Amino acid sequence: MAQAKLSADLQALQDRLGHAFADPRLLRRAVTHASMSGPGREDNQRLEFLGDRVLGLVMAEALLRADRKASEGQLAPRYNALVRKETCADVAREVGLGEALKLGRSEQMSGGRRKLALLGDAMEAVIAAVYLDAGFEVAQTLILRLWGDRIGSVEDDAKDAKTALQEWAQGRGLPPPVYAVIERTGPDHAPVFTIEAQLSTGEAAQATAPAKRQAEQAAAKALLDRLD
Repeated sequence: MAQAKLSADLQALQDRLGHAFADPRLLRRAVTHASMSGPGREDNQRLEFLGDRVLGLVMAEALLRADRKASEGQLAPRYNALVRKETCADVAREVGLGEALKLGRSEQMSGGRRKLALLGDAMEAVIAAVYLDAGFEVAQTLILRLWGDRIGSVEDDAKDAKTALQEWAQGRGLPPPVYAVIERTGPDHAPVFTIEAQLSTGEAAQATAPAKRQAEQAAAKALLDRLD
């Protein structure tokens, strides 16, 4: 009966998450942005606060298990790479969380379903909703499944890609890489940038993202992957 209370978009999200909520109100609240809150309708900010802590505990434990010899100095950047808003937003995009967000008109008009901060916050809120609905072990299983290979490859992701590319160039006596805006599309309130990272030797790689800094990081990582 609980499942019938979910709207079609929330039912689809629940299916993609792989967790059937005993209390569908938790999922509904997790996807409700503050711009849609009102009497009788709670937003996801308090859930976001809790979900951030649940995610942090799961990732800290996973990293300790994955590398029993790593020092705190090695673990900290790996942890930050796994729990940062960009990573949460990436996971949110993979499960189509943006399609289910409940947003006020102003946020809808400004491209809120694609905003990194809104997606990251909502992903944390969904984690909290699962935790409150079914407990820590179920939330832990969900997180580890959704984060997937990110945990195993986090050592490569922990270093800032632009910094890593600059160090690669300097180590070979080359000048720092240059970042060029190849294209800017979309409306002013929701632009999309295509950035090319270029080395003086001619190697280059492009990436597209809704934020210039994010596109630069992605382009730098793409070029590093190509060089490796």
